[in-house]
Amino acid sequence: MAGAATVTVAALARTLRRVEVTGDSMAPALLEGDRLLVVALPWRTFPAPGDVIAVPDPRAPGRLLVKRVAAVDRSRGTVEVRGDARHASTDSRTFGPVSLTSVVGRAVYRYGPPGRSGPVGRSTEYHRA
Repeated sequence: MAGAATVTVAALARTLRRVEVTGDSMAPALLEGDRLLVVALPWRTFPAPGDVIAVPDPRAPGRLLVKRVAAVDRSRGTVEVRGDARHASTDSRTFGPVSLTSVVGRAVYRYGPPGRSGPVGRSTEYHRA
């Protein structure tokens, strides 16, 4: 019984990740201090434009960025990410497209702070340029 629980916990640890938003690049949808649950994308699943995803910062790989998907290029295996607050965001306009294989996952739920919890939805309005 304990072995099954260990396997379940290990599988969830690979699938779910908690991320805290820092900075104003995703305002007003996400604010500094928002805490998100990020779910790893199933194998061979692509994020869609408008999804909020977590990706390693190409400038500092130990740091995660939370950005919105602007475009997906399946033939090149890349995704362009943008912050909702263009003036406050360092994103694909600065560092170029990000490899799809580096996508950590899709933000699905904001669990904090109190009073701001709820699903993180896909937007049809995001910066394209």
